[in-house]
Amino acid sequence: MTALTSALALIPLALRGDLPGNEIQSPMAKVILGGLLTSTMLNAFIIPIVYEWMHRRK
Repeated sequence: MTALTSALALIPLALRGDLPGNEIQSPMAKVILGGLLTSTMLNAFIIPIVYEWMHRRK
């Protein structure tokens, strides 16, 4: 939920990069959105798969 609300708040900043004063905010918002997406996917899919591989019963 926290990642979702943060991403929703950053979308307008990321899309409005051509407006005056947003030269720094827009790229920063894009990087933060990428990190939120990456970390969410990592925690939702990759970590459980790796955990399952490491703790398989033989």
